[in-house]
Formats: sequence, structure tokens, C-alpha cells
Amino acid sequence: MISKETCVFFIQQIHNALEKNANNQLRKKELTFSQINVLLTLADVPEKKLSFKELEKRLALAQSTTAGLISRLELKGLVSVSGDRNDKRMKYVQITSAGERCCKDAETAMLDMEEKLLMPLSESERREFLSLLKKVNRSFADK
Repeated sequence: MISKETCVFFIQQIHNALEKNANNQLRKKELTFSQINVLLTLADVPEKKLSFKELEKRLALAQSTTAGLISRLELKGLVSVSGDRNDKRMKYVQITSAGERCCKDAETAMLDMEEKLLMPLSESERREFLSLLKKVNRSFADK
């Protein structure tokens, strides 16, 4: 049996708790954590626009999952979808001004959640924790 004293177990527990908390807060706005992740990803690029394929890659999600998220966000007026004039197979998704406002609200909620997560750590422990998370994340991003 796999021990519950592993990093993977604790990371999963923390992830589940954070996602549950985020979804509870976002439910009031009829959004999910996954939808906010799409909006934040789009808001983070200079053009505020990505191809479906690039968005799938950045989110590490399947095409069908990404398409479903975009479809629901489009119905809410938070993103717009357009085609490429030269290549009809290419589709782009762009965040709207309403979507950008959602990102600002979500950022405040996320900072609050992060503060609760890090509350038991000292300032130096917080810096070390962030540094270690970045190091582990980079090792996965490189593969």
C-alpha cells in the first residue's frame, strides 16, 4: 500500500482543498476554477488571444475539455471565438473586457487563498517553499 506520507499525497490534498475553496467562491459568479484558469491564461499573454491549440498546450488539457470550457465562457460573454481568414481550420479565443474584470476579482480571491495556505509558514519558509515549488515545476515543464 502507498504511504500517505508522500509529497504526491500532500500535494493532491492541498490541490483538492484549494480547488474546492475556489469553486465554492466562484460558484456565486457561476464560474469554476478551470474556467478562471482559462481566463487568467488569456489575460497573461500580450495579445489577450491564443489559438485553441496553444491554449490546450498551456493548460495541459484535452481538446474536448478545452473546447467545452471555451464554449461555456463564450456563452457568458467572457471570451470571444474567431476564425483565421487564411486557414479555416484555425480558431482563436480572446478574452473580453468582462473576462478581464473576472480575472481581477479572481486574483483578489486567489491571493486570499494563498495567504490562508501559507499562514503557518514564516516569511523565510514562504520564500523557500516558493523557490522549491518553482524548481519542481520547471523540471516538469522541461519535459
